[in-house]
Amino acid sequence: MTTANAAAPDMPALVPLHCLRHAEPGPPRLAALPTGTPVWVVTRHADVRKLLADPRLDRASLFAPDAPATTLVPNLLDDPQAILNLDGEAHQRLRRTVQRAFTPRSIARWRPWVGSVVEDLLDGLEAAGSPADVVGAFSRPLPVAVISRLMGLDGLDYERLGRWSDHALSATAYTAEEIRQAMQEFGRFGQQLVDERRKDPGEDLVSSLVEAADRTEGVTEAQLVSLVCGLVVAGHETTMTSLGNALVYLLSDGADGWARIGASEADATAAAEQLLRAVPLGDQETAPGLLRRAVEDVEIGGVLIPAGSVVAADARTANHDPAVYPDGIPLFDALDTPSLTFGAGPHHCLGAWLARMELELALHGLARRFPQLRLVDAPDAIEWRRGLLTRSPQRLAVAW
Repeated sequence: MTTANAAAPDMPALVPLHCLRHAEPGPPRLAALPTGTPVWVVTRHADVRKLLADPRLDRASLFAPDAPATTLVPNLLDDPQAILNLDGEAHQRLRRTVQRAFTPRSIARWRPWVGSVVEDLLDGLEAAGSPADVVGAFSRPLPVAVISRLMGLDGLDYERLGRWSDHALSATAYTAEEIRQAMQEFGRFGQQLVDERRKDPGEDLVSSLVEAADRTEGVTEAQLVSLVCGLVVAGHETTMTSLGNALVYLLSDGADGWARIGASEADATAAAEQLLRAVPLGDQETAPGLLRRAVEDVEIGGVLIPAGSVVAADARTANHDPAVYPDGIPLFDALDTPSLTFGAGPHHCLGAWLARMELELALHGLARRFPQLRLVDAPDAIEWRRGLLTRSPQRLAVAW
């Protein structure tokens, strides 16, 4: 699968994401987006949770005619038809077409099959021999295989999927015209997939989405296609990113916990939850968090935010709020308070349970099979995927 270009020779080196400094949580503060638009940044855990659940702070008004510019180059997240950008009944109507497939009970039925995919990939990694690229052999193909099976995309060109995903989540890697062309191509793929499943339905998720949408009044064809494309990207990109960055930590600063993850599936589950909390998906260079817009005056954390203001939910800082979580990464401690990695409120991530399961099975399987796994190069020599909303290793050479 193709990925965004790595750093140019004159670009500064990047630290691993678990080493990033984060702001000290405090009252909402006024900052500015790269577009120059003022933005209220909300950083305390309780305030971020309140923001994400408050209907007076929505996504749809970010795309209203009077909305200020929030992005320099649009990407998939800026599609007004996307489920992320719908609110209220419109959001719930579209969400109901898909949420049954992603309940904890539904995801649990997939666990044996996902475990078998993990083992097959580990067999291939072991057969190829040491050293190896764990990204190309494991952390990238695992979520692609899972979402392909779930959505009935067997035979999908992984190179095209990678190119679409990179453009869909581009921040600075591509021009607006390059993104527009790639998203038009991706949209045609999504429409063709919908048309095929409407004509010849199967047992896959896309078929069930089409069936549910066709009998649900108010779900438009554009919303359905956007939902399918969004699931294709989100279903593999974020899990690949989380797994790659988790391995960077566990094979460097967190190496003391590697053997324990391999010895106990319960410990792997706890570690996965802590890593999802503490290691962000990206640098937040384009925005300090997921954006909302106030549709009326709102008080958050003792600060009055005027109607029309753009507000950012800084989950990365909130996930390190010392009022809720201790300093450092207590790798095997259970979380008393859920993290905000998957959001909160009506827009809580649909795929959260699937991502958790993939991460914990992948880490447990890899540590069990390769208890002596180690990085070949120092973390400061890692080649990163850059210019996207997410950041993860382009390659990660390991030995055992």
